Amino acid sequence: MKNITVLIIILMVSFSVSAQDILGQWKTIDDETGEAKSIVEIYKKDGKIYGKIIEIFDKTKRNLPCIKCKGDDYNKPILGLDIIKNMTKDGDYYKNGTVVDPQNGKVYKLRLGLTDDGKLQVRGYIGFFYSTQYWERVK
Repeated sequence: MKNITVLIIILMVSFSVSAQDILGQWKTIDDETGEAKSIVEIYKKDGKIYGKIIEIFDKTKRNLPCIKCKGDDYNKPILGLDIIKNMTKDGDYYKNGTVVDPQNGKVYKLRLGLTDDGKLQVRGYIGFFYSTQYWERVK
């Protein structure tokens, strides 16, 4: 009986830890229209967190290049583009990185964190001003 109790506790802890992980696929939701726009895969590389667009729901935008992006991202296909870069864990949040909006090419400082209901809070900053989106995990 003691072994079963220990096993249940271990399983509960492992499920709660995996539920707190931001890695995986997320459906982006437009903060103005509430419409699903794309799927971003968040992954870890060289100890930092990145996110790339792996699906675009609007078929007319799937093959567009990022003509408003700057630097290395200029003219790269939006599908497959790393829009989240160089995030590091800082307490309950991931910070110190950036996100680019492929529609206008603007780069924002970024903070990522999970909400109590399992959504990904995506908050982009310019100075003291910010905009927040809530993305849904793809199951």
